[in-house]
Amino acid sequence: MLASFQAGIRKERCRPFRVSTPAARQKRDRQRSSRGWDANMAYSSAPQIVRQILEGPVARPVLQHWRRQRFFSEAGFAGFFGLFKSFAEARSTLPPNPEFDNAALAAEYVDVRTKKIFAYDYPVMWWLERAFRDGATKVLDIGGSVGVHFYAYRRYIEMPKDLSWRVVEVPAIASIGREMASHADAGALSFAENLTEVLSGNDIWISAGALHFLDNARPAQLLQQCEQRPRHILLNKEPLYDGEDYVTTVNIGDGCFAPAHVFNRQRFVSEVEALGYTLREQWQVPERSLKLPGFPEHCVPVYSGLYFTR
Repeated sequence: MLASFQAGIRKERCRPFRVSTPAARQKRDRQRSSRGWDANMAYSSAPQIVRQILEGPVARPVLQHWRRQRFFSEAGFAGFFGLFKSFAEARSTLPPNPEFDNAALAAEYVDVRTKKIFAYDYPVMWWLERAFRDGATKVLDIGGSVGVHFYAYRRYIEMPKDLSWRVVEVPAIASIGREMASHADAGALSFAENLTEVLSGNDIWISAGALHFLDNARPAQLLQQCEQRPRHILLNKEPLYDGEDYVTTVNIGDGCFAPAHVFNRQRFVSEVEALGYTLREQWQVPERSLKLPGFPEHCVPVYSGLYFTR
């Protein structure tokens, strides 16, 4: 056994020493990478193949029918469906419903959002406070529900003594807001139901997650209707992306559905800037996204916030 062991040592000592050159190492790494890439492709191609089959000309109509049924069910709450050119076309696919003019939709805002702020509120409060310091006193809150921003923000920032905070809302929600204000220390808070009548004469416009639910409410379009334009514009929770503008529909709960715009980011911003405004800041709102079943190229992975001033 000892002789055999010694012979093995002599054989190992006599084996030539192989120098690993850079070229050899690169070749070895390419071979290993290729084997790993093949394995990854085999793993990832399976779901891709399934998607291609489901979205193919044979299965897609059936899949879209199922998606539509789910969208109109309770399971479809907060979901999106369909790709349309206009609000009229989108509404033609929806059952008759009051959309946002439904008092039941105010419950979350009354119980939660008037008493709490969220991460996406901080940029708005930051610039709002500076606008107040700069002398702004008149706020137009487009789609501000029952006054959620007024109630929540005044806990954290100092409001002007001569503040006027007007919320524009649908009749059912505005009615609840007026009732709440009558029982709270909210003398600065008022409500309107006709947006065009109150556009002019404000220092600040705020709209958080509402503009895209209005048919003809691109900021530039609204500004062009103003005799006296605001100096500050704070927009939050807006679906902006790099593709073409389109309209879709959303399940907003309690048996209600509504059309919604999705805007091209560059066009959205440039239209406002063309009216003499400067985009001072923009931020992401990761708590909001838009997944459009069957149209991945039109999805919005994260919503946006914007602050314009002039």
